[in-house]
Amino acid sequence: MATRNGFKDYTLTPELKELKDLVFKKAAEAGLTHFPIEFLLISPRELNAVAAYGGFPQRIPHWSFGQEFNNLHKRYTYGLSKIYELVINSNPVYAYLVDTNSFVDHKIVMSHVCGHADFFLNNKWFSTTDRNMLNQMANNATRVKRMIEKHGVNKVEEFLDICMSLDNLIDPYLTHIKRKFDPLDEDAEVDEETPRRLPIQKDYMDRYINTKEFMDHQKEKIEENKKNRKNFPESAERDILGFLVDHAPLERWQLDILAMVREEQYYFAPQRMTKIMNEGWASYHHSKMMTNELAEDCDIIDYCDMHSGVVSNEGSSVNPYRIGISLFRDIEDRWNRGAFGSEWERCEDWDKKKNWDRKLGLGKEKIMQVRNTHNDLTFIDEFLTPDFCIEQGLFAAKPAHPSGYIETTEEFREIKSQFLLMLSNGGSPVIQVINANYENRGELLLEHVFDQKTLDEAKCKDTLENLFKLWTRSVHIKTIEPVTEADDAVSMEPVKLREVIKSFDGKNHAQKELGAYNG
Repeated sequence: MATRNGFKDYTLTPELKELKDLVFKKAAEAGLTHFPIEFLLISPRELNAVAAYGGFPQRIPHWSFGQEFNNLHKRYTYGLSKIYELVINSNPVYAYLVDTNSFVDHKIVMSHVCGHADFFLNNKWFSTTDRNMLNQMANNATRVKRMIEKHGVNKVEEFLDICMSLDNLIDPYLTHIKRKFDPLDEDAEVDEETPRRLPIQKDYMDRYINTKEFMDHQKEKIEENKKNRKNFPESAERDILGFLVDHAPLERWQLDILAMVREEQYYFAPQRMTKIMNEGWASYHHSKMMTNELAEDCDIIDYCDMHSGVVSNEGSSVNPYRIGISLFRDIEDRWNRGAFGSEWERCEDWDKKKNWDRKLGLGKEKIMQVRNTHNDLTFIDEFLTPDFCIEQGLFAAKPAHPSGYIETTEEFREIKSQFLLMLSNGGSPVIQVINANYENRGELLLEHVFDQKTLDEAKCKDTLENLFKLWTRSVHIKTIEPVTEADDAVSMEPVKLREVIKSFDGKNHAQKELGAYNG
């Protein structure tokens, strides 16, 4: 069967083509804009296969994707889970329809996909992503297969294991913030490794002003400064994978693989940063479109059954679909009623606030603006309210004392704090390189940016070991950990913290205490 962009040519049925045109019309009426969308009709097994690859038909060959496929397909076979839709952020957008779904399911999925496609195009956090990543993933797969042929499957796969275990060590904000001087910028700093010549008015005067003795002396000063400069890089580098690509003593093929893993992680970074918003936006619009003429009378029960499953509040984890759609609806309602601003916030009359309605009608405009500019962290930080938490039944869990007992609190401050902590850096610790010439021995010193969560001991050791394999010299990390004293095991006093450096030298793990941490 012919392929295009790695996909088999899965042609939609005439009925689905007609539905697609209708959904696009309704999406346009709702104000949604997006790149062209290509729908592909595939089997559940094929959907689980591409889901294991993150939605792509081809990707770097690695055993973890096969393992993920087995897990997904086993759960589908036993009726434990089912994937309804997958969308690729590309131009055109590619989305999958499962051939065993009902016609009502196809209506919902197509509407949902239009919401995602609109979000991909308009949200600023996706503005720097590679819309041609579909082809880039396929090229990466081909290059890695050639490396396997040249260097052997075990050697390449072992190195891939190392890189993929470190794939979260990137800076998700890197592509949105200019951190380095442009070499073409007239205000850029002069290269410190280039001898500086004294300014001259006439070219013929150069040999008399910038003499050989003067230039040799300048070179000596540069070499002396390089010897005395212990900190490298000069400022903390959060993009650890990028730092390793630039400075790790690796072979060319290894650097190529590390760069591929880093490139793919930067593609997926905006999706991790906007999971709640993206799913909420898509769910909001599939709900609007289905209840506004798209769903026929005979579809209502099936639609409600599927939609309620999507936004279910069952389970202990946060459902991004539910929180996202509910918060968008809350924002729309508040801005329609004018329930925002200093006057609203100062009002202490509960009955007055409950019935507050200035009939501003700004809801649709506001949620469009929010869709454009926010990510999950800022979305929750700016728009989560105590009333919303009460309505959604949100609560926070916190340790009562070091023995590990858990209690719950309905205090808004605690709920919001735990939400933001969960969303910050995708829940992963923030790690950065602060010195690649630690103690003037070319060793790598990292720093854990402490956010009241300590590092997982086992994961920390694994990370140090894998970083050592790339850096080839001792690797250290400065972090904060609780003081573990037997007498304090059931104490109700605040947990004492200390600053330590954990190290791995290629054979042994070690730890050095730096002193008490007072925050």
